Amino acid sequence: MVRQAKAQRMLTHDQIWSALDRLAARAGLSPSGLAKRAGLDPTTFNRSKRVTSDGRERWPSTESIAKALTAAGSSLETFVRLIEDGPGDGRSVPLLGFALAGASGAFDESGFPSGKGWTEVTLPTAADSHTFALEISGDALMPTYRDGDIILVSPGAPIRKGDRVVVKTRAGELTVATLKRRTAKALDLQPLDAAQPERAVVASDVAWMARIMWASQ
Repeated sequence: MVRQAKAQRMLTHDQIWSALDRLAARAGLSPSGLAKRAGLDPTTFNRSKRVTSDGRERWPSTESIAKALTAAGSSLETFVRLIEDGPGDGRSVPLLGFALAGASGAFDESGFPSGKGWTEVTLPTAADSHTFALEISGDALMPTYRDGDIILVSPGAPIRKGDRVVVKTRAGELTVATLKRRTAKALDLQPLDAAQPERAVVASDVAWMARIMWASQ
């Protein structure tokens, strides 16, 4: 009698890391945001840590995965499904920390990501080809956005009165606010803290403005 061996499917390096990316996205976090929430070093799940300098694959530890699942409020069964189901409808978009987004060279003249420092995050929502993500740091945008939250920004989306926007001035200042009015001469912006007064920005001082399409909660 000939016994037919049952083929065993082996998990790959890419499958495990992709599942961690999707776990972070389900929680509305970047990989570094998930690591921080799990009590790990913020760089634990960064792409730069997934392969050593000599090209060897580095795998996440079972302890770090367990802590990530707890931080995301998910079970091991959920993680297994994330491995098996693949990336689904989400896709990777460029990601940069909000504190770095005002730096010179982070964006081109049209407000699209440029230069070094950008990583990637997989988000559970459709996005156009120019969409990018910013990771909030600190409490300056509380209570609307918390430390570690991610906002999805689209330079190509139409902007209407009442939309939340990211505005960058030619001086390099980056502002998140609600657009109250736009004229040929100025933008009237309402800070996310409704107790603060509206702010007028001269149109000629604006480098670009982009609409916030989605935010983690």
